[in-house]
Amino acid sequence: MNSPDRDIAGPQVTIRPATPNDLSPLADLLRAADLPLDGVAEHLGEFLIAERDGDIVGCAAVERYGSSGLLRSVAVTAAERGNGTGATLVDRCIAAAADAGIETLVLLTTTAERYFPRFGFERIDRGLVPLAVHDSAEFRGACPASATAMMLRLRPNDPPPEPVSQREAAISPHGR
Repeated sequence: MNSPDRDIAGPQVTIRPATPNDLSPLADLLRAADLPLDGVAEHLGEFLIAERDGDIVGCAAVERYGSSGLLRSVAVTAAERGNGTGATLVDRCIAAAADAGIETLVLLTTTAERYFPRFGFERIDRGLVPLAVHDSAEFRGACPASATAMMLRLRPNDPPPEPVSQREAAISPHGR
C-alpha cells in the first residue's frame, strides 16, 4: 500500500510533494514547457513532483485562494508524454483540492484547452473566475490575457460563482 504522500503514476514513477531542493529542476521543467515561473517559489510547498529514476519528469500544483483553487504548472517532460504521468498529477491535484475543501478549481491555458475537459474542466469566461483567484501571479500577468480560462466545480450541487462585474474588477487591486 502506498503512503498518502506517494503514488505510482506508471512503472517507476513516484509522485511526491516538492521540497526546497526541487526548485531549480522544477524551474527548468517549467521553462522547457514555456510555463511561467511567477509565484512558483512562493507556492513550492503546493507542488506535486513526478520523479523517475531520481529525475523530475512532471509537476503540477494547486494554489488556494479562499474556497477556490488555481491548478497551475501542469507539465511533463517530452519523453514522459503519453505515459499517464500528467493525468496522474492532475487527478492527485483535484483529489487533494477536494479533500482540502476547495469548491472551485480554475486554470489558465494557452495550449491545453483540449486536455483538461477529460477531468471535468469547462471553458469559461474570465469574468466567472472567482475574484480571490485574481490575486494569483498567473492572473496578475504571468499568463497572457488571451489564455483560456477553465473551471471545475468540485461541489457541483453548490450554485456557480457570481460573475465578477466590471466594477468589482476595476476596484480589485489586480483587476482585469
